[in-house]
Amino acid sequence: MRGSTPRRLLDFVTRRLRLQRYLQNPGDGRPRPQIPAKALLWSLLIGQVLRACSFLAVERLVRSAARRALAVSRSFSDDALDYFTERLDPTVTRVALARVLHQAKRNKAFETSGGIGLAVDGSTVGWRASSGCALCRPYRKDQEIAGYRHHVVLVTVVGTGLSLPFDVEPYGSGDSEYAAGQRLLRRAIELLGVRFAAYVVVDGEFATAPFLHAAGELGLPVVARLKANLPELLAAAQKRFRSQPPKLSFRHGPDRVELWDAEDFDPWESLQWETVRVLFYRQHKPDGEVIEAFWLTDSSIKEVSSRVLFHRAKSRWEIENQGFNDAKNRHDLEHICHHHTNSLLITWLLTCLALTIERLYRLRYLRRGTHPPRTAVDFVQLLWLSLSRPAPADSS
Repeated sequence: MRGSTPRRLLDFVTRRLRLQRYLQNPGDGRPRPQIPAKALLWSLLIGQVLRACSFLAVERLVRSAARRALAVSRSFSDDALDYFTERLDPTVTRVALARVLHQAKRNKAFETSGGIGLAVDGSTVGWRASSGCALCRPYRKDQEIAGYRHHVVLVTVVGTGLSLPFDVEPYGSGDSEYAAGQRLLRRAIELLGVRFAAYVVVDGEFATAPFLHAAGELGLPVVARLKANLPELLAAAQKRFRSQPPKLSFRHGPDRVELWDAEDFDPWESLQWETVRVLFYRQHKPDGEVIEAFWLTDSSIKEVSSRVLFHRAKSRWEIENQGFNDAKNRHDLEHICHHHTNSLLITWLLTCLALTIERLYRLRYLRRGTHPPRTAVDFVQLLWLSLSRPAPADSS
């Protein structure tokens, strides 16, 4: 861990994750490039890992004495990043992210006791006072437009002990989180394959017949939060489960969990399922707090036990905590580096790639042995400290 440097991280990316070809040819659309695409792309990725995420922060890094230690071949300005990201093909980065996940699965990086899951959820990622691109959505306050926001739907690998953000789908004016989520899920299965994941887990806003049918057509069982948007099913589950003793009780860390589970609820009119399985859990915290939640699924009890279904449902929070929260609070996902439609999308995708690279390197590659995993902040500090050490000349 003491030897962690940007150069060693780059070696991991090129040799272990096999992204050398992607770094050399990332889908650069510049007609007459003066600066190598690899220098620009790696600068953006290592900037994300170092939490120097704005284009201006990347410029300061590559124009400093630390550029050599960063393994960046030449310096450039933030304008070069504007021009580069405007013309970079996002499809190539999405394919690279899928390749990384396949490589991680082949290397047995995932703990799959409950199966690999995909979590899908949406969030706001940037605000501006005025509209500047096709992805701007008006934000209204007191019936007047108070500004413009950007929205994306994110898909993340969950339920494996390693949360890896994989792809984003923006939606602009006239679009919706619900429609973008379906597009994103279809593309994820096209890139990863139908056998990569065992289930998809979503919040209650996605618990609608078209989304559930779309997941079924893709061959993915769904675990969805059951909320008030399905009042009849929720009322039926509450009436039955609150009058019965729990089916199962067990310890979940320091908490005590009670489970109720039944698979014979009637589907609502537009849902083309024979029956609906509903899981209800009551989680007792040591401080006396009690958390309750209802979930629905099309997985039978014979295929997925109540306890495994509970863990699949709980994995949804990974996209909140290790997905959006980490990306926003530590990697400036809400910051708009360059207000251009393609540049925004590329920045969001490279944030996903940087987070995935950092977690695979820190939590799997560096963890080999008996020592516990290092925290993300410790890893970042070591990388920053390494920039002050002399770096060998780049012979490549």
